[in-house]
Amino acid sequence: MAKRSFGEILKSEREIREVTLNEVTVATRIPPRFLEAFEREDWEKLPGGVFNRGFVRAIARYLGLNEENLLSEYDLAYGEQQTAATALVENPIPSPPKWIVAVAALGVLIVVGCVLAGGVYGWRRYQARRAAKRAAVAAVTAAPPTLPSIAPTSPGASASPPSSFTSTRLDLSVSTSEVTRIRIVADGRVLLDARVPAFDTRHFSARNQFVVSADHPSAVLLELNGQAMPQLGAGGTSGTLVLSQKNLRQAPSGNPQP
Repeated sequence: MAKRSFGEILKSEREIREVTLNEVTVATRIPPRFLEAFEREDWEKLPGGVFNRGFVRAIARYLGLNEENLLSEYDLAYGEQQTAATALVENPIPSPPKWIVAVAALGVLIVVGCVLAGGVYGWRRYQARRAAKRAAVAAVTAAPPTLPSIAPTSPGASASPPSSFTSTRLDLSVSTSEVTRIRIVADGRVLLDARVPAFDTRHFSARNQFVVSADHPSAVLLELNGQAMPQLGAGGTSGTLVLSQKNLRQAPSGNPQP
């Protein structure tokens, strides 16, 4: 004969004595739902711990059963249920909600879009500024040169050199739109011979002239004393340009104008 469970023992002993659940409740003050949970071994509906053991003792005393024996049956049944529940419980690492992943992906796309938009806007501004300076250079080149007026001198008077030959210090600004190697020689002295990163601007000074060359001429913008200079080379080939006082635009008075 199979051994009866704790709930079956409890229900059988109560029915043998012809005692109802309400009578047990009145005598022990244990709610009927707890008494039914004991008989069905529905442990999840019980408070657990010392409360359950106290209820078992009270029921055993009321029904005239051995308290220790009934507690042993309860401990055995409750312990087996707890062991089985522990074996079935799994604690997988919870995956993040799908909406969090979607929001993170959207945030990454927004950041990338802002970076790209900023880069395109900056490049367009640089191209517009470069085009404007080239147009200014073309206008200056197309205009007829204005010759300086020379006052007549008497036979005995010594002629003074025109003021247009007055030496002006040369200041060269070099800007890049992409990475390129640039070599700059000022008055016979090498000031730069290296790869220059994109969107970089550097300044150099000389007394007489500059010799500028670059691997990618179209990526280099030159300004001499604030004036845009012609582009190095053409068609993406290497180019070399010599800049001196002659490259400065002449003012109507014949003096160099920065």
